[in-house]
Amino acid sequence: MYLSSYEERILKGEYGYAKQKAMEILVALGDLYGAEKLIPISSAQIAGVSYTSIGDEGLEWLESLMDGQVEVLSTLNPAGMDLDRWRDMGIPIDYASKQIRIIEAYSRLGALPVCTCTPYLSGNLPTYGCHIAWAESSAVVFANSVLKAKTNREGGPSALAAAIVGRTPLYGLHLDENRISNVSIRIEIDLTDTWEYSVLGFWIGRTLKMDDVPFIEGLKTYDTDRFKAIGASMASISSMSIFNADVLGDSRPESCEKLSFDRSILMDTIETLPDTSMDKGCVDIVCLGCPHLSLWELKVIANLLRGRRVRKDVNLWLFTSRAVYSVAEKCGIVSEIESVGGKVYRDACPALAPLSSIGYKVMVTDSLKMWFYGRHLAGLETIFSPTIDCIYVASR
Repeated sequence: MYLSSYEERILKGEYGYAKQKAMEILVALGDLYGAEKLIPISSAQIAGVSYTSIGDEGLEWLESLMDGQVEVLSTLNPAGMDLDRWRDMGIPIDYASKQIRIIEAYSRLGALPVCTCTPYLSGNLPTYGCHIAWAESSAVVFANSVLKAKTNREGGPSALAAAIVGRTPLYGLHLDENRISNVSIRIEIDLTDTWEYSVLGFWIGRTLKMDDVPFIEGLKTYDTDRFKAIGASMASISSMSIFNADVLGDSRPESCEKLSFDRSILMDTIETLPDTSMDKGCVDIVCLGCPHLSLWELKVIANLLRGRRVRKDVNLWLFTSRAVYSVAEKCGIVSEIESVGGKVYRDACPALAPLSSIGYKVMVTDSLKMWFYGRHLAGLETIFSPTIDCIYVASR
């Protein structure tokens, strides 16, 4: 891979240890994927933020990079807890202290302590066609598909390395030829609720090959929350990082494999999920907000809770970014939800919070991303259900 003289000097260590280590990561990645060169990026979204995911070794590595600074706008993935209300969540103090150290280490590197899986709702909004280095899987799909920015699905170290150097290797979805659809999916039913879009994305991720680029035709509305749901569930079960769609203004491919998605496929997909038939009376926590809830989604949940009250034997936890929380608080939405017993948390991802060690066993959620990671990462029995059913399970 070609390096400029400036990049060569970084690799030799002339600009400090952190930049040198970052460049070593990028060069190794570029050589692995046959990249021609490095290209400038305009922003980064960095994974490896929760103590659950990086542990003591990751924290030690982060703290070894303190002579470096990020070169571009850089935000963080969700942490394992609300950084202010972690006691309210029941997070152990040892976990909390290490989680706070992780955030402090990123802050010293110049990354903004904006911990969210929806950075595009919190000030990190890339423009059409720009190159970025994002690591959160659902945000990557949203950036490539809806915003039409260009990013590969970075790992935590590679996204941080790109942020420190301000560059990323030119390969994969940074190249236009790799963003062209080769499979067309015709939607044969009216999808009316966000959870149905989550099922669509899950089916796409489970059905297609990892290097396929689907073209979705027949969606009735342009709705960012629903696009978010497609990408989140698609990326949770596969490594796919982009879809195209007629409603997004993309052109239908002339020659490609053709599939359809109808009511029977939607129901069959749900019926194949383990635990979906479990008795919902055994649920001890309901988690909504994976990916983080938008302002409108919080408003819808508040409306569903009117005239009801959260049960004493079930916790209703909602997750969003600090930016959205601030607006929702000013609009009275947060107080409306919490006045009936729900909790609105910031910064955190329910899949990365130590829920099983706190004592939770059975979760219900309307997100197939949360369903997948709740089972495979958080160690919970998880039940997937429509949003309105989640609210009815949690409240009376």
